[in-house]
Amino acid sequence: MIRTLLCLVLSLTLAVTPAFAQLSNIDLPQMGEPADNSMSPAQELVLGKQVMSELYRNDYIVEDPELEDYINSIGWKLAAHSATPPPPLTFFMVADDRINAFALPGGFIGFNAGTLLAAGNESEIAGVLGHEMAHVTQRHIARAEEDTKVSNIVTWAAVLAAILAGSVANPDLVIGAIGAGQAINQQRQVNYTRAHEQEADRIGIQTMAASGFDPNGMASFFGRLEQQTRLYGSRVPELLLTHPLNTTRIAEARARAAAMPKVSYKDSPEFSILQARTRVLAADLPSDAVTYFGGELAAGHDTPANHYGYAMALSALGRNDEALTTLKPALEMLPRQANLNLLKGRIEQGLHQQDLALATFSHTLGLYPHYTPAIFAYADALITAGKTEEARQLLISREQALGTRMETYNLLSQAARESGNYAEAAYQAACYQFLRGDAGNAMAQVDAGLRLANLSTQDRARLIAKRQEIRNSLPANWRAPDGNGRLTALRGTG
Repeated sequence: MIRTLLCLVLSLTLAVTPAFAQLSNIDLPQMGEPADNSMSPAQELVLGKQVMSELYRNDYIVEDPELEDYINSIGWKLAAHSATPPPPLTFFMVADDRINAFALPGGFIGFNAGTLLAAGNESEIAGVLGHEMAHVTQRHIARAEEDTKVSNIVTWAAVLAAILAGSVANPDLVIGAIGAGQAINQQRQVNYTRAHEQEADRIGIQTMAASGFDPNGMASFFGRLEQQTRLYGSRVPELLLTHPLNTTRIAEARARAAAMPKVSYKDSPEFSILQARTRVLAADLPSDAVTYFGGELAAGHDTPANHYGYAMALSALGRNDEALTTLKPALEMLPRQANLNLLKGRIEQGLHQQDLALATFSHTLGLYPHYTPAIFAYADALITAGKTEEARQLLISREQALGTRMETYNLLSQAARESGNYAEAAYQAACYQFLRGDAGNAMAQVDAGLRLANLSTQDRARLIAKRQEIRNSLPANWRAPDGNGRLTALRGTG
């Protein structure tokens, strides 16, 4: 519900496009600079971070390094071939098994877990992400604000706050916020959104082709949605509840793809394996996933992905001996595949075979030295084995794909805590919470560190500097000192 209403306000889901007059590219007005008059890129980033902090706060983001890395790898491949250089982008998976995707201000692109499960191939995923990335590169949020005369970023923040904080309990609150805050003529807004969608489809397909994906992926995903609409009846995919799909849009996407050079794209092994991982994580109970993948294997679908999903679900139930046996055929088929090897290491941990697990994680990292999930898995295993300094050195010395990730700070905090370095643990925990947008908990971690006895001059200076950084990021009305002159925890007040 929250994601649906959020996308309604921003008008940036894969919405319906009206019939096209012709199949040639349409030159829309150049509106990049005027958009800055209503919402600058810096303001978009601030607003996007505020929304992301709410999504983290309410556990709407799937914090799984393997899925995060997979979605980002496709997204950044598209970004590298975008005709319009994009701003820094963050692709994230939403913990929702319905089909949806959306772009937030500031280059944050959400991708529902259900969208990955519904995709028939990797090019369909690229089609969805390419469409949403086009919304970002074309500044559609700022352009919509300029066109509809939404007053300023405060209005947008108020609307989004109403959606995130009150939509489930009181849908009328959202309707009121939209009406009072935006004062938009509804039909005019729909028409303008359609122009955005038309542009996003066109640019998304071009970017897909330039990136080496099959440009038919967007049209085939539209066709999949149309088919599901017929099968669901009244229970249509989430994405289509507010924007019904029509055959014109599918035909237009197919025509555009046909005009592109022919591409022969083969899915990576990660596609089906991480689909299986998503299915296990999305299951209400691990036993449901055991039933599903057990049925697939019994039906003769002897694929690495089905062995992986079955083994992962068995391990979640503590049946690690069975899980290791189940995973073995997949490893024989794909002995170097990273996700299979990481699952093997986790199963060995579940069997209390620490040395074997460490060897498996080390081997995987040796195969893929910059694969962030392998770095995290090995560091976590080292911490569990009491080798905290090795874990710390691994985390600070290894280059991570797409830059240092948030989870790095969480693991550094755990390593420091296990080794008894509580000042370092507090600092790294504060960094982790601050990156998640949780200023209250970040400040609480800093203050806890500053209260430690025998704090070194260097540690004190470092914590004070982090505290000041957090204070400077907060709006004035959030700076509420408690009786000791410290900021009170802000969790739940934003």
